[in-house]
Amino acid sequence: MHTYMTHPSKKIIGSISNELADKKILLAVTGSVAIYKSLDLARSLMRNGAEVSVIISKDAAKLISPEMFKWATGNNVVTKLTGDLEHVSLAEDNDVMIVAPSTANTMVKIAYGIADTPITATALNFVGMKKPLIIVPSMHLQMYISPQVADAADRLKRIGVEVIEPEIVGDLAHYPKLEYLTSRITSYVLRGKDLSGFNILATAGPTREYLDSVRFISNPSSGTMGISIANEAYFRGAKVRVICGPISSKIEPYVKDIVYVETTEEMLNEVVKSIENGKFNVVILAGAPADYKFKNKSDTKIDSHTEIPKVELERTPKISEYIRKYNVLLVGFSAETVNSDEELIEKAKIKMRRHGFDLIVANNVRRKDIGFSSEYNEVIVIDKNGDVRKIPKNFKTVIARKILDIVKEQLRR
Repeated sequence: MHTYMTHPSKKIIGSISNELADKKILLAVTGSVAIYKSLDLARSLMRNGAEVSVIISKDAAKLISPEMFKWATGNNVVTKLTGDLEHVSLAEDNDVMIVAPSTANTMVKIAYGIADTPITATALNFVGMKKPLIIVPSMHLQMYISPQVADAADRLKRIGVEVIEPEIVGDLAHYPKLEYLTSRITSYVLRGKDLSGFNILATAGPTREYLDSVRFISNPSSGTMGISIANEAYFRGAKVRVICGPISSKIEPYVKDIVYVETTEEMLNEVVKSIENGKFNVVILAGAPADYKFKNKSDTKIDSHTEIPKVELERTPKISEYIRKYNVLLVGFSAETVNSDEELIEKAKIKMRRHGFDLIVANNVRRKDIGFSSEYNEVIVIDKNGDVRKIPKNFKTVIARKILDIVKEQLRR
């Protein structure tokens, strides 16, 4: 009689989130010295809910024993093809295949249909079945920029393969950072490139209004919500520009087009300039610009020992008032201190009408477990038809994904 037990490593599945729950991922590992990073990638995907299996090349097995990947995932590792037709069954049984790291040799072979290794044969089955295939190149820069590899990358993209560009450091095309790779893979597995063709302008973070050269009014916004929206849109294929105040988010902005500002007026000017010079069809005002500024500002630091300044405040400009005339889907945010969802909805509707938003995203900043300076949020989204949707508490990265789902739905109406 056999006793079956769950491998201890599987206990980490879903320990961070369940975003990838019910997703089966095949991780293919080739003979790059970056191979050790794939152990962390496997477990990161598992912590986000995925079941991960591994297929490893002969050269990769010389660098790290397949037993290490069995330890990491709790699943047997495929090292060769047998009469069991592993290259077919793996493609049938898994939802997505990730080749990470991918050598130049493997990348070029997959691009041109050369199925002479277990990994390339399996990859061709994924392509043939129109299942997601992700390739993460890692090699010396000279190889990565060679015409042969560049042509292979372009060919792979044309047939629908997701090629995640390496991080260029000196003369190396590095394996990307784990946080970036996990986020981008998660987004691609769940949504693909469904925002291709969208041009999205987003704001993120607070602004500062100075009393003197060092003292200012601001708010606790970290910029995490805005950065999460910008990153998610970028991962999903949108062209994205993000205009950031002084952010303090733990989440790194991965968007290439970033403009940094400090004051509300600077944020306003950059938003208007971007809309007038660009072709943005969506504007998401996730930033938290200061509502007031000092009427008089000192150019030097006020001496606190000799002077107590008499201050007078005035309103800063409302960005929405200057841009609602443009033909864009305008998404506003409403951070309120309320005692109930009903009160939050009522305040958000008033703000929506006042500012001419097409969508408004409201949250209750009276709660300390969500909102400003938190990794979590819980929001209520209202459209101009009055439809109300609540997105329950979750990581802001997940909230961002669901907000963009609604934006996509509104834009395609």
